[in-house]
Amino acid sequence: MLVQVPIGAWTSAAVLDLVPGAGRNARLLVGMGVVSAVPAAWAGWVDWAEQPERQLRTGVVHAVSNGVAIGLYAGSWVVRGRGKPVFGRLLGFAGLTVASVAGMIGGHLAYRQAVGANKTEPIDHLVEPGWHPVGSAAEFSEGQAVRRMLGGVPLLVVRERDGAFHVLVDRCSHMAGRLSQGKVADGCVECPWHGSVFRLADGRNVGGPATAPQPTFETRLTEEGMLEVRLPGAV
Repeated sequence: MLVQVPIGAWTSAAVLDLVPGAGRNARLLVGMGVVSAVPAAWAGWVDWAEQPERQLRTGVVHAVSNGVAIGLYAGSWVVRGRGKPVFGRLLGFAGLTVASVAGMIGGHLAYRQAVGANKTEPIDHLVEPGWHPVGSAAEFSEGQAVRRMLGGVPLLVVRERDGAFHVLVDRCSHMAGRLSQGKVADGCVECPWHGSVFRLADGRNVGGPATAPQPTFETRLTEEGMLEVRLPGAV
């Protein structure tokens, strides 16, 4: 969301640069874009810091492109103030071109390489409605994280002392880490990849870089002692 401010300011400045007598307002927008790009870059760095190697490499190209664009616009702001409006406009248009390329790379990161995407969002469409068996209750040890498969969907199963069961999707919403390999403590499970912490009772994220909760399953035991699960909202 922060990116919209500098991009909007710079695009508006480019429009004003085509309007006679609007140079002062265009310079104001250029400066506003440069200043507002700082918090946008900071937020992008936070997102970039927790990514796998391939996304990190693409993110570096994205960051360098944005840095060049900011530099061009900063130069545009300076030379406009020194009475060189034509050179300032040229630098501004060059900055907008580079910023557009950087935006395309950012789109590649977000949509092709799925940076920041919720890795558990498709689960509702992968699980059939109704109850599904995942194993005998006797197979699950108290307090231990156990992995089970429901078709192609991995599940994390944890049995409490009182015999209650918690079942979550065993794929971290942040970067699809295997939660069943993480630490279970204090009613939560911690992803072994980047340290996201999810509450077993309802899947809520209570720590780490993950921003989306884990899908949780309703559970029941049959008369034969079989654990069955159901995903609310499965379609």
